[in-house]
Amino acid sequence: MNNIEKLLRKVHPHDKVVLVETLRALKYGELERFRVEKMSGSDFYKVRKGNFRFVFHYESNAIVVDTVKLRNEKTYRGF
Repeated sequence: MNNIEKLLRKVHPHDKVVLVETLRALKYGELERFRVEKMSGSDFYKVRKGNFRFVFHYESNAIVVDTVKLRNEKTYRGF
């Protein structure tokens, strides 16, 4: 079981809808819906949606979601 599946089991049903809709939008490249920011000193990008933080990168013109976390002080460490 990966981290996204674990997170889906933990969060409130309303938050699950937000999480799944955002993942689907990222999958299909609908980035105009979000404020995408490049993370300094790396090739990673971040999107904030509610209490969730999505970190992703581009690979062969496709978006690869690296992690999804609930916001806390350690969210962006390691990128």
